[in-house]
Amino acid sequence: MIIEGFIALYIFMLAAFTGYEIISKVPVILHTPLMSGSNFVHGIVLVGTMVALGHAQTPLEQAIGFVAVILAAGNAVGGYVVTERMLEMFTTSKKDDKKGDKA
Repeated sequence: MIIEGFIALYIFMLAAFTGYEIISKVPVILHTPLMSGSNFVHGIVLVGTMVALGHAQTPLEQAIGFVAVILAAGNAVGGYVVTERMLEMFTTSKKDDKKGDKA
């Protein structure tokens, strides 16, 4: 049990260090697409939380699993919304082109 805890702590520390190194080397202009993509990947976390909730046996485990599913779903949906808004910034408006033709 103690060894599993140390392994989990090691994985957490390794993930935190790797995330910090990746984010610090990305130019500032690309932070929004990177964060949008990472939110999209959070959908995998949503699947993990649903699996964990499925294996929960006590009411406390079920409550924690339910909260985890809600938070993961919110983050995944937020990732989609941010991605859509970001992609709208790169599309050209056809209404502006039509107005320009009439004038």
